Amino acid sequence: MAKATIKQVAAEAGVSTATISRVLNSSGYVSDEVKNRVMLAVDKLQYQPNAIARSLKQDKSFTIGVVLPDISNPFFMTICRGLEDVVQEYGYHLIFCSSDELPEKEAQLLQLMTEKRVDAVVLATTGGNEELVARMSAAGIQFILVDRSLDLPGPAVDLVAEDDVNGAYELTKQLIQQGHSVIGVINGCMGVSTGQDRFVGCQKAFTEAGMEHEAAYDYDGKFTESGGREAVRYFLQMAKPPTALLSFNNKMTFGALLELTENGRDIPGDIAIASYGEVEAARLLKRSGIVYVDQKPYELGIKAGRTILHRLEKGAESTEAVRDILQPVIKKLES
Repeated sequence: MAKATIKQVAAEAGVSTATISRVLNSSGYVSDEVKNRVMLAVDKLQYQPNAIARSLKQDKSFTIGVVLPDISNPFFMTICRGLEDVVQEYGYHLIFCSSDELPEKEAQLLQLMTEKRVDAVVLATTGGNEELVARMSAAGIQFILVDRSLDLPGPAVDLVAEDDVNGAYELTKQLIQQGHSVIGVINGCMGVSTGQDRFVGCQKAFTEAGMEHEAAYDYDGKFTESGGREAVRYFLQMAKPPTALLSFNNKMTFGALLELTENGRDIPGDIAIASYGEVEAARLLKRSGIVYVDQKPYELGIKAGRTILHRLEKGAESTEAVRDILQPVIKKLES
């Protein structure tokens, strides 16, 4: 069955094609009686507006590109849930992409967003594409950085994130206050702000406590589950294994927990765990005593969505860049 055209809908409703466009785009006055006739005709003919043609005419696609480092990570998908809950009410739709922590793939995806004529890009960056982001922003694409910041040439862009330095600082202090002096640190990607800032925060806590933390007790887990597993294998073979592990994201923590339990290690009897971000599966462990930064990804998504709408709906391009930073809360698993 051939798709209905706007001319066919106009003929069915007994109005002009311009009136059909005004009704469907909510632009200009149309009486309620005419609106009802148009919508009855749309339903009867199962008319689907041509989104591409509409976006060219309005110079707006009503789509927002979302480029994430790991689309399988519940943290990032919860951000997207909050983002979508805000923007969908205004007719915007999201296009999701995963860069897999690869700067070159991120660059390709950002170019794709340009080709798709998205109205805005939400970016949790892998780093390394500062020049490209700056060029795209200067060309008129609204950017909002989420979770991870970028040091851009030229004007800053909007940012919604957490205070990673303070979060890691407070988390590290928890282990120190428990009496641990040999702590294994599972780092994330040091090429992005979250990896850098969390490492700075833990080093600040070590220095403040007068502790000398040896570089041998740092392991690059690359923000991945497999990296968490590999870190545990590395630490357990040391002549003096750490009595506590400090993991800087939820996926690395999950990998570390899997490896420890498969090796028959008791948590916290044999080794204590501190995690930047909660791992829901950890609730299955009895009295693990895991301390963690209680992240708020849904709130990050809500704030990002509101910032985007402020830019797209109110035309607030010239205002100062938003910098919305959430403060961390430390919690402990008791059960």
